[in-house]
Parts: sequence; C-alpha cells; structure tokens
Amino acid sequence: MIREEFMEEPTSSSSMNRKSCRERYEQFMEDSWCAHFFLGPNPFMARYVYALIFLATNLLAWTIRDYGRSALSELQRLRGCYGARYCLGAEGVLRISLGCFLFFFVMFLSTVNTKKVQDWRNSWHSEWWPAKIILWLGFMAIPFFIPSAFIQLYGKVAHFGAGVFLLIQLISVISFITWLNDCCRSEKNEKRCHVQVLVVSILAYMASIVGIILMYVWYAPRPTCSLNILFITLTLALLQLMTFVSMNSKVNAGYLAPGLMGLYIVFLCWSAIRSEPHTEICNKKAEAATSADWLTIASFVIGVLVIVMATFSTGVDSKCFQFKKTEAEEEDVPYGFGFFHFVFAMGAMYFAMLFVGWNGHQKMQKWTIDVGWASAWVRIVNQWLAALVYMWMLVAPLVWKRQQVEAT
Repeated sequence: MIREEFMEEPTSSSSMNRKSCRERYEQFMEDSWCAHFFLGPNPFMARYVYALIFLATNLLAWTIRDYGRSALSELQRLRGCYGARYCLGAEGVLRISLGCFLFFFVMFLSTVNTKKVQDWRNSWHSEWWPAKIILWLGFMAIPFFIPSAFIQLYGKVAHFGAGVFLLIQLISVISFITWLNDCCRSEKNEKRCHVQVLVVSILAYMASIVGIILMYVWYAPRPTCSLNILFITLTLALLQLMTFVSMNSKVNAGYLAPGLMGLYIVFLCWSAIRSEPHTEICNKKAEAATSADWLTIASFVIGVLVIVMATFSTGVDSKCFQFKKTEAEEEDVPYGFGFFHFVFAMGAMYFAMLFVGWNGHQKMQKWTIDVGWASAWVRIVNQWLAALVYMWMLVAPLVWKRQQVEAT
C-alpha cells in the first residue's frame, strides 16, 4: 500500500495535494514567528532570554540586600566595606550590579555594529547559551573578590550610568509618542483615526487632571506640605505649557501627543512623591503602604517587573536613535544588538540605584525599592527634562528653519 502511494504519477491529484500542502507549510514556517524561534539563530527569542537573565540578576541583588547578611556574614573580605555589618546590603547590590554590567558590556563590545544576519556575531548574540550562562555566573562571582574601595567608586560611576539609562528611556518614550501622533495625523490615517484620536486625547487629559487632583488630596493634605505642592503645581503648569506649545498655529502638532506626554509627566511626579521617605508626614499613602505587608510586597514586585520591562522595551528600540536612513536600510537584523546590550548594561547600574535609593550609604528597608530623597529628586528632574525635551522637539524645526532663512 505504501509502495503504491510512492509509485503514483506526480501528476495525480493526491500527489499534487500533498505537494501543495507541503509547500504551503514550508512557506508558513518561513514567514511565521515560528521560524524566528525554532530555525537557526533566533534574535527574537534571544532578547527574551536576556530579559530573563536580567530579571534573575535583579532578584539576586534583592536577595543579597535583604537576606544576604546572615548567609554571607562569614566572608572576612567583605567586612571591610563601609557600613560594617550592612556590607552585603547596599554594597552587595553594587557588586551584583557590577557583574551584570560587565556581562552586558562584554556582549555590547562583541556585537556592536552587527548589520547582517549572516554575520557570526548574530550567532553569538542568539546562541551559545551554555557559554554565556557560564560567563554570567563568572561575572556574578568576580565582584565579591574586588576590594571595597573599588566598589564604592563603581557606585559613584553607577549614578552617571543610571542617568544615561533614564535619558535613553526618556528619548525612547517621547519618540514613540511623537511617532504615534504623526502616524495618526498623516493623510492616510487622519480621517480614519479622527474619532479614536479625539477619544484617546480626551481620556488622557481627564486622567492627567484626575491624577493631579488625587495627588493634591493624598500628598498635599495641609499647607505645610510646600514641596509636594510645588511638585504637583509645576506638573500642572508643564501640562498646560506643553498643550499650548503643541496647539500653537506655527507648530500645529495636535492634541494627542501633549495628552500622552501629560500622562507621562503626571506618572513621573507621582513616582517622585512616592519615592519620598516613608517617615515624611505628607506622604500618608506611603505610610499606609508600609503597614500592609501584601501591598508593600506587591509594589516591590511590580517595581522590579517595571525595571525589566522598561529595559527590554528601550533596548529593542534602537531605530529611534538612527539619524541616517541610509544606515538603517543597510541593516537586516531585527534590532541593534550592540545598542540592546548597551541599554542592559546601563540598566544594570539603574537597578542598583533603585535598590539602594541612589545612596550607597543608607540602609534600605526590606521589600522597598527607589525610596529616599535622592530618588525623589532624580524622578522630578527627569520629569522636567522630559517636558523640556518634548517641547524642544516641537520648536527645533522652526528654529532651524529660521536660521536657514537668515543664512540665505
């Protein structure tokens, strides 16, 4: 029976059907996401593996910060650090962060400027996982044999690296918002998306105003909370200023982008006030959160996941930093491998600053993240910078155009 099937003429209908099904299946495998995950080097799958490695590193840093003192108190080499018995708290986080930074920085140096999928560096980025896991474990162990003075120096450098990460993330968010706004206002989509844009813009403005009102109620309950009142009032002023600049007749950028940017800066203001010390008398919501263990743990878990997701989404968004279209056209890799690893390297410094509250000499409470006055001021300055960068992106074309006219 089987032999008779193989001896059928190739022109028979059954043979043609099998051939057609096989061709359709092969074409489907080549065009579908399955091909990216299961056939050859898989840069699409690789980015998720790197995100899992980054998440595991964050959890390891948290474990050492909150529970590592009792487990590793016998390591005499680590007792010379600042803070004595709290060595494995803030400084333990810095050591894990240094190992994570070294791992991703080595990956950055070995994959930067990869443009073709045929390049051997594509295989190194997407495969060789046993070797890279061993490399990662090695980098996790090496920092614990480095003198404490060098770790403290790394903690100072990490402030700069975390700032670079925040700047990259800020540009990525603003670029996405402006891209979405331009896409919806294009000739092709303007009439089709008019109602959707109007609804989303109204909801964004309403959510921003409601958020500002709630922050006044929760974090500025009395006139003596002058700093929180200043932060919230400046947020309201920035929201109005961005809307005014965007709706100006010379700019004419619409109302979707300032609405989404308003949500973003309201979120940054809320994050800044939430980062204030829990002993602050105006931060009643934070004080209530410390009294509920489940809420504190949930906030911590969400905070860690947000770090990983922000690093991941920023790392794969290398296109927004390519200023020359000719270079982008030459590439056939799905995203910039070097940029991806560079963002994760800066993210390693960023999560260290969040776990130690941007201050390597303070003791953090268990299940807390990004708490302290330094964290609050970093957030609020990031908010001001976000608003300025967005408005500059709107005004810059007009300034350059005027300069060109004056030059001619």
